[in-house]
Amino acid sequence: MEWNECDLKYRYKAEAYCSAVERCVADVEAKLLQWGVAPDVAENIIGYLQDEKFVDQKRFCSAFVRDKYRFNQWGRVKIGQALRLKKIPAELIAVGMEEIDEQEYMAILAGLIGKKKKSVKARSEYERNSKLIRYAVGRGFEMEAVCRCLRQNGVEDVCLD
Repeated sequence: MEWNECDLKYRYKAEAYCSAVERCVADVEAKLLQWGVAPDVAENIIGYLQDEKFVDQKRFCSAFVRDKYRFNQWGRVKIGQALRLKKIPAELIAVGMEEIDEQEYMAILAGLIGKKKKSVKARSEYERNSKLIRYAVGRGFEMEAVCRCLRQNGVEDVCLD
């Protein structure tokens, strides 16, 4: 493909944008449109970036999953939701979710619940457990994982199956 001088300038700018951190197609597309690039030119630039491996949806998905559960301490539900908002295909989300180490995931959940337990004020054990469950589910952890974690920490009669 022949690039005119203006399009080439945006292609270089997009290359630099993608080189800084891992990006998905939706992020790059939004940035190109923000810069005022015509949609057909943006499509050509994105195609070029994908061909040259500046943008790779699978690589982005894996990095996003790893970063969000390790550093932001998000659960699978919240991570999946964020990826869907970035227009990542379901198959790639499933592959990315395999990056999650189950033991590390449960350790993160246990740490979050343990930390929150210290600051929760409640009149009863039931109320405290309800607040802990609500907190963990709000962070994107699955109800089943939260219940398992609470049971492992000696909380009985929680999450009746």
